[in-house]
Amino acid sequence: MTSLENLETQLELFIENVRQIHIIVSDFQPQSQTVLNQKLQSLVHGLQEVDKLKSQVQDVHVPLEVFDYIDQGRNPQLYTKDCIEKALAKNEQVKGKIDAYRKFKTNILLELSRIFPNELSKYRAIRGEE
Repeated sequence: MTSLENLETQLELFIENVRQIHIIVSDFQPQSQTVLNQKLQSLVHGLQEVDKLKSQVQDVHVPLEVFDYIDQGRNPQLYTKDCIEKALAKNEQVKGKIDAYRKFKTNILLELSRIFPNELSKYRAIRGEE
């Protein structure tokens, strides 16, 4: 089991424990005190286990935006999808600009060759384009 899988398992157990504590506390009965104490001890133990695992996942970096997705109740995997879609859109935008600049270069060279043929041929000779 990898360190990330270990952490995931511990977090799932921790979340389940919190859920069970919520159930006990929301309808608290005096006879539930022992079970509640056990669950709270288990909660503390779970936090200790998560703390032990932190050194194994030091190299994992999570973008802050992922936490925003989680806070908004969205699936964090959508973050990757959204990033790819944004990158593709930006790529298309940049591609359009490059195409526009190429057309501009072609048009300006045509006009310059028509108006200043000698100067443009010297320019092309200097640039090594002839």
